[in-house]
Amino acid sequence: MGSQVVVTRREHFNAAHRLFNRAWSDAENARVFGPCANPNYHGHNYNIDVSVAGEVDPATGYVVDIKALKEVIEARVLSRLDHKNLNLDVPEFAETIPTAENIVRWCWQQLAPAIPRGRLCRVVLWETERNVVEYTGG
Repeated sequence: MGSQVVVTRREHFNAAHRLFNRAWSDAENARVFGPCANPNYHGHNYNIDVSVAGEVDPATGYVVDIKALKEVIEARVLSRLDHKNLNLDVPEFAETIPTAENIVRWCWQQLAPAIPRGRLCRVVLWETERNVVEYTGG
């Protein structure tokens, strides 16, 4: 086996969400989630880094064609999340709290089967410039 190289594509999307547990009172939700439990939702300007690992193809010099990777991210993630209310517009988050942790795992599930070459090795979701989650599968 040759050496592995990791290629990362960064994309951006905007989305609103509300963090709350339906089984809890409003007071308990406010205590645990603070202003993120606002019943009128709140939004973020997310960045997502999608990393693919693999061997460099000697014919192209690519691990993965970055244009093809971009198209997969747009089709499988951005088209479903960008300018959406995650709680209301994304069926998977109707019952699952759309925390950054749950969003990044959802993104992995959407992307992993569709990576055109190499293997998905890391997805990093930037909820803010200070709040970042990383998922490596499993």
